[in-house]
Amino acid sequence: MAYITGSVKGTQDTLPAESFKIQYIESAMRETAENFGYREMRTPVFEHTELFQRGVGETTDVVQKEMYTFEDKGGRSVTLRPEGTAGAVRAFLEHGLFNEALPEKIYYLTSCYRYEKPQAGRLREFHQFGIECFGAGTPAADAEVISLAHEIFNYLGIKNLSLEINSIGCPECRKEYHRALKEYFEGYKEELCQTCNSRLERNPMRILDCKSPVCSKIAEGAPVILDYLCEDCRAHFEGVKKLLDAMEIEYSVNSRIVRGLDYYTRTVFEFVSSEIGAQGTVCGGGRYDGLIEEMGGSPLPACGFALGLERLLLLMEKQQSEFPEPKKCDLYIASMGENALCRAAALAKELRSEGLCVQFDTVGRSLKAQMKYADKIGALYTVALGDDEIESGNITLKNMNSKSRHEMSLSDFADNFQSIIIKDAMSDFESLGLDDIDLQSILGGAE
Repeated sequence: MAYITGSVKGTQDTLPAESFKIQYIESAMRETAENFGYREMRTPVFEHTELFQRGVGETTDVVQKEMYTFEDKGGRSVTLRPEGTAGAVRAFLEHGLFNEALPEKIYYLTSCYRYEKPQAGRLREFHQFGIECFGAGTPAADAEVISLAHEIFNYLGIKNLSLEINSIGCPECRKEYHRALKEYFEGYKEELCQTCNSRLERNPMRILDCKSPVCSKIAEGAPVILDYLCEDCRAHFEGVKKLLDAMEIEYSVNSRIVRGLDYYTRTVFEFVSSEIGAQGTVCGGGRYDGLIEEMGGSPLPACGFALGLERLLLLMEKQQSEFPEPKKCDLYIASMGENALCRAAALAKELRSEGLCVQFDTVGRSLKAQMKYADKIGALYTVALGDDEIESGNITLKNMNSKSRHEMSLSDFADNFQSIIIKDAMSDFESLGLDDIDLQSILGGAE
């Protein structure tokens, strides 16, 4: 029998055998962001198309080529979000968060959608962790945002990432730079791609971000933005570098970084790996002081970043990073007969309420098949429950690793099971030469 259909091109499934890795990464991100004072925001998967046209920028590849845009049944143009910042700013304004204590620090874990040629590290449905800091305009905010990303990478044990930073100035100092770029690229109009020729009048900086080999080669000789910074932007950039130095975060200045979205101003940065091919930018961000005003709010500075989960996971697997083991079944209760099944269900409910992972038979297998299943799922302990055990009030708990057995009273099994786990763990650690302090630190100080 043929499958009804396969997955849509550019999407992928995360299967149970791999999902624990994503959960671990997301947990590290949440914990780190919250340590920096960030709180979670969730926004809809689709927005009015105008939001991204205004926020992301009409001259960007995202808006011109990559958005999933359609009309709903009311004739309104809506778009699946291609990135997270525009929606976060919309929510910030719509709900009046600018009236709260500033800076307003938010983070999100979200799915995004772009119509691109799928390849390793680049999908049409992908996932981002992002942070936005609204209402802080000093170099310290930029440096803290960068240090948050840096801390996530340290938490996850990721190696060989390069931090590259640049300043693309403010609208005032960019005017002269745009004139210089336009003059330079005018001499190559016949060689530039059609898209870059259209950018020449509206936003020549976008040409620097073109992926065409011909345009990229031409751009290598273009004027450098750092030579055109005004005094304020230059001082801001120096302040960012000074703070990164103080935090001992290594970086290099890359004057060609402009980022792919129009809303950036002043500081831009990328964390780049050379280990995952062409899609080497794992995290990118910067400052976007004009975006909130562009979207209808009062002038307010802001900065942030987005970190791609698929690329990060690809890099971690490439580096053979360690992941914590997925949660295993603490106890499998094998049952024989209807009375035993009812008792198994009740016991499982009681133990689950204590935070344990417990399973019992829901298929109607034989006792032998149940024990084989328990072994296959890696259950740490098993008990077999039948009419004899219910009548006698005693059951045998089996440690599936050591094969040791504990005779226990069925009536107080739930109370005693966790103490058995700790006792067996102590024996295991003692055999490795660890003392009680080591054990308590691992078990969280359980008595």
